[in-house]
Amino acid sequence: MSSSSIIMETSPKGRFKRFGEELGRGAYKIVYRGVDNDTGHEIAWNVINLNRLPKQDRLRIKSEIDLIKKLDHPNIIHFISAWYNNDKQEVVFITEMITGGSLKKYVKRIMRPRLKVIKGWCKEILKGLVYLHEQKPHPIIHRDLKCDNIFINSNSGEIRIGDLGLSTIMQQSFTSSVLGTPEFMAPELYQECYGTPVDIYAFGMCILEMLTLECPYKECQNPAQIFYKVIHGILPQSLERIKDPDVKEFILQCLLTSDKRPSAKELLESKFLNETESEKNNQEV
Repeated sequence: MSSSSIIMETSPKGRFKRFGEELGRGAYKIVYRGVDNDTGHEIAWNVINLNRLPKQDRLRIKSEIDLIKKLDHPNIIHFISAWYNNDKQEVVFITEMITGGSLKKYVKRIMRPRLKVIKGWCKEILKGLVYLHEQKPHPIIHRDLKCDNIFINSNSGEIRIGDLGLSTIMQQSFTSSVLGTPEFMAPELYQECYGTPVDIYAFGMCILEMLTLECPYKECQNPAQIFYKVIHGILPQSLERIKDPDVKEFILQCLLTSDKRPSAKELLESKFLNETESEKNNQEV
């Protein structure tokens, strides 16, 4: 019997079961396939090992769980439960299972989605960002938005923003600390003085990745080279492969300096995303 069908672990109250099949792995987190006995639905069983984390990161994980418990939006991954395992020094949290996996893998699998499909995805991502950015009393900044952290239900096409592990509640007009994925990080993130516009910059890079099927700044050999180009306003070479001027202009708006970037709400209401689809827009980009 394969590990994907063997029950490896059960939650303290018996509601959730974990299988051996691994769905994903990050610097501090492993995600397994599981099942919710109450509903019969598959779930994602997320394990965070606290042993390897410094104290400040342990506190950050706890605040992440407290944060996502409160979020309720159709374009944000749905949180179900969480608990601490003191014996193993780990935190387990249960989220909904997204059938299509990450948008990055999904786009590569289906190859060259039509522009109208990408526009639909953009609208759903932006709806999620509007929700996060309009939280009261303080906005929530994702800080690590990328196609790897956006998920799709393959049977319905619904988009969910996930992995809020680097999210922060913006308790001042700006926040500080450099965290994220270099290819998607706005210049001001490196300067440690930023706000919600960093998510708009990352969103622009996400669109670029969806259209070109490659990570922005693929031409760079290391994070230092990416840092240099971002700080000096040198855009990714892959942007030159975008031939549609309207698409290119929409991406460039997202990559403007932070004070000129549109908000998620403004982008959601933009003519580009809401114009009637023409034959041109049905073509591949």
